[in-house]
Amino acid sequence: MARRLVPGMRVRHPGEPDWGAGQVQSVVGDRVTVNFEHAGKRLINAARVELHEIAEDGGPPR
Repeated sequence: MARRLVPGMRVRHPGEPDWGAGQVQSVVGDRVTVNFEHAGKRLINAARVELHEIAEDGGPPR
């Protein structure tokens, strides 16, 4: 994982675009709980999936 995920960060799952934007709820090791707009809370293994950070407006981070 190139960057550190922290609670409150907004992300997208690259393999699940229909889930919409998500907000990181918790991070414990490689286990990241994210609350997605259209999929609810999901537990993501960050060692296998690189979540993409997005800006508050939904675009790429500045």
